[in-house]
Amino acid sequence: MHSLNKAIVLAAAITLAPPILGQPVKAGTEAYNNGDYATALKYLEPLAEQGDADAQYTLGVMYDLGEGVTQNASTAAEWYRKAAEQGDADAQLSLGLMYEYGEGVPQSTSTAAEWYRWAAEQGNAIAQTDLGSMYANGAGVSQNASTAVEWYRRAAEQGEARAQFNLGNMYRTGEGVTQNASTAAEWYRKAAEQGDADAQYTFGVIVDAQYNLGVMYDLGEGVPQNASTAAEWYRKAAEQGHADAQYNLGVSYYNGEGVSRNPVMANVLNNLAAAQGHEQAHQNREAIANELSREQLTEGQHIASEWRARTPLPTLKDISTWP
Repeated sequence: MHSLNKAIVLAAAITLAPPILGQPVKAGTEAYNNGDYATALKYLEPLAEQGDADAQYTLGVMYDLGEGVTQNASTAAEWYRKAAEQGDADAQLSLGLMYEYGEGVPQSTSTAAEWYRWAAEQGNAIAQTDLGSMYANGAGVSQNASTAVEWYRRAAEQGEARAQFNLGNMYRTGEGVTQNASTAAEWYRKAAEQGDADAQYTFGVIVDAQYNLGVMYDLGEGVPQNASTAAEWYRKAAEQGHADAQYNLGVSYYNGEGVSRNPVMANVLNNLAAAQGHEQAHQNREAIANELSREQLTEGQHIASEWRARTPLPTLKDISTWP
């Protein structure tokens, strides 16, 4: 659901509240952060009715997510709009998302872009990234790759992983910027090394960046060719469940590129990728199977079926029939 993309920065908002409203806002936001939505609603609803933008935004979040109230996208949009019209950047971002996806309001990419722009110009990195994507895709605005690069760069310099990844893509393909594989690799690395891979809206791009770095080291594209470094990045992405990374790491094990050759490990990784529908992994099963005993094949399938994404990959000690 798009609301997972929202950055709820309630603590910073507290300091902006007028002194007379400060304590109720603080009590309401503390209750909200503690999951006590009934108390939060008691404090924040009257303040929102009185025009407090912080309370209005938080109330919008509560209706958006159904926290302490019946979930209602149109009511959420109403509260977001009240706060957004007072200049609240998080509310502007959230209202932009509502318009982009048509939740609680008529879908309108052009209106979404307008609200993203208001938030982006205030420095909101998520809005900057979303606005960059709209320029990259020509959604709600005239397509303009160089403008997309500008917005991606602003967000990327603030540490926004999606923007770093997208900027890496732009440099790699030369869209809106002079093509430069080494600069692409730098931005991929910044995204790949982000520690907050648990955030739902950044998880996918962090893993994709790890995989892309593996490919670039594999090919020597923008970085010195290094099979072992490629295998390290493939492993990071593979452990998060990235099928292409699992497949490529399996090939590395089968060929002995950057890792010690081991067809049993190649079989395990091949099974993991194949279980996600990776076509080449399905095609390579026979080549790998020719080198393994029936016991090894069975054990590889069993280990792959038991393994879960975001856990370490099997190692030598995990496989009793390791050659």
